[in-house]
Amino acid sequence: MAGGGWSVGFLLLVCAVVLVRSDHTFKAGDPVPLYANKVGPFHNPSETYRYFDLPFCFPAHMKEKKEALGEVLNGDRLVSAPYTLDFLQDKSSEVVCNKKLDKNEVAQFRSAVAKDYYFQMYFDDLPIWGFLGKVEKEEKSDPSEYKYYLFKHLHFEIFYNKDRVIEINARTDPNALVDVTEDKEINVEFMYSVKWKETNTPFEKRMEKYSQSSSLPHHLEIHWFSIINSCVTVLLLTGFLATILLRVLKNDFVKYAHDEEIADDQEETGWKYIHGDVFRYPKHKSLFAAALGSGTQLFALTIFIFILALVGVFYPYNRGALFTALVVIYSLTSGIAGYASAAFYCQLEGTNWVRNLLLTGSLFCGPLFLAFCFLNTVAIAYHATAALPFGTIVVIFLIWALVTSPLLLLGGIAGKNSKVEFHAPCRTTKYPREVPTLPWYRGTLPQMAMAGFLPFSAIYIELYYIFASVWGHRIYTIYSILFIVFIILLIVTAFITVALTYFQLVAEDHEWWWRSFLCGGSTGIFIYSYCLYYYYARSDMSGFMQTSFFFGYMACICYGFFLMLGTVGFRAALLFVRHIYHSIKCE
Repeated sequence: MAGGGWSVGFLLLVCAVVLVRSDHTFKAGDPVPLYANKVGPFHNPSETYRYFDLPFCFPAHMKEKKEALGEVLNGDRLVSAPYTLDFLQDKSSEVVCNKKLDKNEVAQFRSAVAKDYYFQMYFDDLPIWGFLGKVEKEEKSDPSEYKYYLFKHLHFEIFYNKDRVIEINARTDPNALVDVTEDKEINVEFMYSVKWKETNTPFEKRMEKYSQSSSLPHHLEIHWFSIINSCVTVLLLTGFLATILLRVLKNDFVKYAHDEEIADDQEETGWKYIHGDVFRYPKHKSLFAAALGSGTQLFALTIFIFILALVGVFYPYNRGALFTALVVIYSLTSGIAGYASAAFYCQLEGTNWVRNLLLTGSLFCGPLFLAFCFLNTVAIAYHATAALPFGTIVVIFLIWALVTSPLLLLGGIAGKNSKVEFHAPCRTTKYPREVPTLPWYRGTLPQMAMAGFLPFSAIYIELYYIFASVWGHRIYTIYSILFIVFIILLIVTAFITVALTYFQLVAEDHEWWWRSFLCGGSTGIFIYSYCLYYYYARSDMSGFMQTSFFFGYMACICYGFFLMLGTVGFRAALLFVRHIYHSIKCE
């Protein structure tokens, strides 16, 4: 209980940390903090660089803002911006600096403009973004004839309410341009203007404008259409199961009861025929238990993330809050993985529980670590902000060594000592029956394809919006709808796995343990297939770094879904199998 209370307290602390918002009050003439964050190609969200990697004007006093773990993981690198925005102080065409750009610097800016580079800043924790320049094509098909222009004048429009900053907009002057088409030295006078305006919007609602885009009526209609589509899928599936399975099972029960009354020595057929093998423990039971433990942990992690989202922690541009929550909650839930894995492994009469715990700890973290090592190396080669500093890597390692691993071990010890026996309504025979030869469509891969398609069809519409948020610049805030879709996904996964398990047992195939897990998790494979479609048909991402980040981290996420939904599928199938065999007499 003490450990549980500590975990709850730690979670509350996390909530308090990530809920912190800027609460500055200012007087006329006070400097308002303005930080330059990063620049990068608009269509490649993972490929971002430090603001001053491009030859902008440097501020008089360069200061780096201290960042939380989640902000660093998000690729944020905040430094003092070259603009001075004092509270209520208007400025007109203020010169930032006169800068002489050499040929290399002109080429840098031209390359940035050609790749649609944008900049991002934060003013009193409010985001600002804009493009660095524009490309003038004038209906010319040859890229060598394009004209490249750099914006040199930035207009800030700031809204305030009494002593608080409420909103900021930044726009570039389309008439203040610098031609960077040719490689030659040029002199540039960078300027900015500031205009303060009063507003009645209260400080508490200043972030609402950023979440309104995903709540527009036509967007909500699409989301509700997605839910209705999913609900129809669920109703059809549950209706099918209710009418077919219950009727068939009822007939089975009547038939088996009748057979027992007529002749005890009559040969049994169907799923009752294999009652002596259906609870025979699966092959590779240590790996099976580890997969269930990891899947249970990821399920708990998802539920906690949804709770934080629904209470408003992940409001737009709360820098790094999601990454902080993921790291901390994953560490704290490792005890769940240890307990679930070790307890089930011991129920399956496993003896080497230490090896089982090591397997549990590395089953998801291992591939994630390998992907991180490769992708971080790529980011370092590109000098991108996605490359984690050495200090951050040390912090993550310490969290793993001092929190994740000890909790995994404690959970494993608790699971080993739980002394819960595996409940099997039927005794298992000494020698296994041979599985009959089955048609090709009853094989593992066709069954996985069938099992994964229905749950995927229930979520694919919502997937686009999630992808556009994670791998783009769209804001996603409708967490309540997402939670409903997640519940529907769990229900469909459970029902389709139960249905396929029943048909497998009717065919007298008793090796259902791994099959139910693989069928439940197959939706993760469908989601990864959708990644291919999204990358090539719905996005403009390009380049080796962005491609490797997209497919590398999506592989880890889809693998996590595979483990989580596989666990859901197996647990549902186990409940069903226990129920039907408990309802008949089996010697």
